[in-house]
Amino acid sequence: MHQEVNIASRGLRGLLGEELWRSLIDSGLERRHKAGDVLLRQGAPGDHLLVLKHGRVKILASEPDGAELLLSLRSSGDLVGEMSPRDDRRRTATVQALDRCSTSLLTRVAFEEFLERHGVHSAFSDYLVAKLSETVPYQLQQAHFAARQRVARLIYEVLMLADPDDSDRARVPFSQDALAKALGLSRSTVADQIATLRAAGALGSGPRIVVRDERVLSVEARLIAR
Repeated sequence: MHQEVNIASRGLRGLLGEELWRSLIDSGLERRHKAGDVLLRQGAPGDHLLVLKHGRVKILASEPDGAELLLSLRSSGDLVGEMSPRDDRRRTATVQALDRCSTSLLTRVAFEEFLERHGVHSAFSDYLVAKLSETVPYQLQQAHFAARQRVARLIYEVLMLADPDDSDRARVPFSQDALAKALGLSRSTVADQIATLRAAGALGSGPRIVVRDERVLSVEARLIAR
């Protein structure tokens, strides 16, 4: 079962519209990234941002003890690194590619010139407000849900952020260990919930996590009624 995703309506792309979104992309330098590549690193100078053209990334915050917390996921239509360039701070999070990504790199000056030239400061402000919740670790955002719902919700969100024309969009680019870390659950708890979701028909069998039925997955995530 396939639920169509309107990528054009997502993130800053949806606020700007197609013409301005394309103009923003054309204002920067194209970059390509492999799955696992670090696009931006916490603590580095924030002198530029990236416009996400294709692919998905995860936003991670490093704790003093070395632990990494998942803050959010982003995909086509979003920006990453948009906070630091605006006020010249060092980066407060790391951005890592979940799959192959293409981006457009804009310096702080180029981005400010784009906002001024097209009169879209308010659209960018609206985008920043919508992203404020991402300063809270993902595991805390989902803490009031049961374990199965938390696992199903994260898998569903990853799926919904995939490009619709990606032939491999049903494959979830998270291992069970990565899901456990992101959700603050034990590895055995996640394994049990994956097995339950497979038995329900939401996920396929095999060594990788692959979505078999989006509707069943959304029901298990309690996003729609049974």
